[in-house]
Amino acid sequence: MRSEQEMMDLIISVAKEDERIRAVYMNGSRTNANVSKDIFQDYDIVYVVTETDSFLKDEDWIDVFGQRLMEQEPDKNDQGASGDFSDFYGYLMLFTDGNRIDLHIETMNHLKEHYGKDKLTVPLMDKDGCLPDLPEPTDADYHVQKPTEQAYMSCCNNFWWCQQNVAKSLWRDEVPYAKFMFDCVIRRDLDQMVSWWIGIQTDFQVSTGKAGNYFKYFLSDDYWNRYESTYSDSRPDHIWQSMFAAGELFRTLASEVADHFLFIYRKKDDENMTHYLQQVRSLSPYANSIF
Repeated sequence: MRSEQEMMDLIISVAKEDERIRAVYMNGSRTNANVSKDIFQDYDIVYVVTETDSFLKDEDWIDVFGQRLMEQEPDKNDQGASGDFSDFYGYLMLFTDGNRIDLHIETMNHLKEHYGKDKLTVPLMDKDGCLPDLPEPTDADYHVQKPTEQAYMSCCNNFWWCQQNVAKSLWRDEVPYAKFMFDCVIRRDLDQMVSWWIGIQTDFQVSTGKAGNYFKYFLSDDYWNRYESTYSDSRPDHIWQSMFAAGELFRTLASEVADHFLFIYRKKDDENMTHYLQQVRSLSPYANSIF
């Protein structure tokens, strides 16, 4: 696997040798001092170019970065081959040595509108002095934000309301929908409450990462173990267990968040839905009435 130095030297040398490329900058996790380096970190690179058309016509120009295991061109996937790529285009490349470059080319017009909006931006090369000065990179944009009372109330309401969709799906033996509702809808609200709780503990000065992948670093061992128990396989009884575990954790964290911000935690919604779930779980598959 090529080292970080080898990859950075390659990225810069390609830019130096190509007159169409006028500047280079990087963003993403490699510019974030709060993220530990590892072998899976991408190189999030932007080449500022005079135009994009010649790059797009030459499908092989990216071969210079190495042998690719697989690649994706998300702009073409989204817009089709006839899309307008005159200002911006991206190449996501995974190489056979395990390195990955997420490379974007952009024109000066695009640069002027977007440069520095991501505070995790570091200039690497500037042939013409076109890159404006930026402050030191910071992940402040990704820190947990304090909830408004409306956002808190909405999160609680949706968390409890959507559980009835899981319950009826389990009774109907419709596991795919039950898993979808729990993993893609209810978990979103659980994760939001976890993030707010962590924000309180850290004075809202940290990021919890994509999809909460830093939760375990900020939660107590007890809370982390309880969070882990909200994951299940496809067995209905395990899904039930994970849903009740999610409810117990959410109840605990939401109450603490409410106390901190002087919000009201609607215990009645919690109690009513928990009772409903218990009733549905105990129903015969041939029942003709819920209560």
